[in-house]
Amino acid sequence: MSILLCFLFLAFGNLSNASRNGGLAMYEIKKGDFSLKVTNYGARIASLVLPDKHGKLGDIVLGYDTAEEFKNDTGHFGAVVGRVANRIAGAKFTLNGTVYKLEANEGKNMLHGGSKGFSQVVWKVKKHVKYGRSPYITLTYHSVDGEEGFPGSVLASVTYALVAPYTLVVKMKAKALNKATPINLAQHAYWNLGNHNSGSILSDSLQIFASHITPVDQGLIPTGEITSVKKTPYDFLKPRVIKGPIKDLPKGSRGYDINYVVDDYKGLKMKPVAVVYNKKSGRVMKVSANAPGVQLYTGNFIDNVKGKGGFIYQSHAALCLETQGFPDSVNHPNFPSQIVNPGQIYDHRMVFVFTTKK
Repeated sequence: MSILLCFLFLAFGNLSNASRNGGLAMYEIKKGDFSLKVTNYGARIASLVLPDKHGKLGDIVLGYDTAEEFKNDTGHFGAVVGRVANRIAGAKFTLNGTVYKLEANEGKNMLHGGSKGFSQVVWKVKKHVKYGRSPYITLTYHSVDGEEGFPGSVLASVTYALVAPYTLVVKMKAKALNKATPINLAQHAYWNLGNHNSGSILSDSLQIFASHITPVDQGLIPTGEITSVKKTPYDFLKPRVIKGPIKDLPKGSRGYDINYVVDDYKGLKMKPVAVVYNKKSGRVMKVSANAPGVQLYTGNFIDNVKGKGGFIYQSHAALCLETQGFPDSVNHPNFPSQIVNPGQIYDHRMVFVFTTKK
């Protein structure tokens, strides 16, 4: 028995130390037939398995079979993106009289924190409780002063927890250690409630609790306006099948990639954000969060991506609902500020509740 315990201790210790040693690994948390896999590369959600309306288990997140494969990913599959999610115009901003020039990794702009954003680094696994009433995993990352051009050091963490029947809780926190800096983290999971290998999500029904959007220019940079969704293809205030309104988007658009302004946002209070329903599987995903915005992205640029089990992902193979601060808020004083001062805590929480309908 003592030999067995020693073996288990060593095996678990090696796994837990993978991130400290710079190695990549997968970690699982499991609550009955509800399970989540996370890789320490970008603190990414690699899979989420749960039953459909017939009780058949399926994985509803696009991704790869191994942690190593995520290193070649260009779509931020399942990642925590930051230090600032989404786009910053001209890859620069001014804070307290100082102009900060950032790394431009999408034309002249910065996207998702640059080429070495939080999604492209190895996170440290701080705690991993695989089983139990509320299994969870917490990962941390220390972003140094000047990384990708951002001021100040930041200590970030993300916790994934399985609570209640089929509920995923995500808690992101970050602390500015020595300088004021923008922080805007987002969880970039690609959801397909029919199963990751079931094809297009355009037949899914979507509801978003947001009456306004922040319109963008051709470079997907916000204009600074906040406009109503009424009588536009962006109106999901009532449930709509995506393939209907997507056809009415502006010419040249491949699909949705726009920030919605969550209704009745009040500080850190949790608010309903969206509901997605896949009729074939019967799965329903209800999203709530404490962020002022949510980016709807319909996987427009997925193109022949070889994913789990060798399945080839194509455009519209998934949708993302990235709760967040408004894109490019550092350059729009009328947007909710994402500046975090030394000693302050950035606190971003999401809850994903999964049910089924017959």
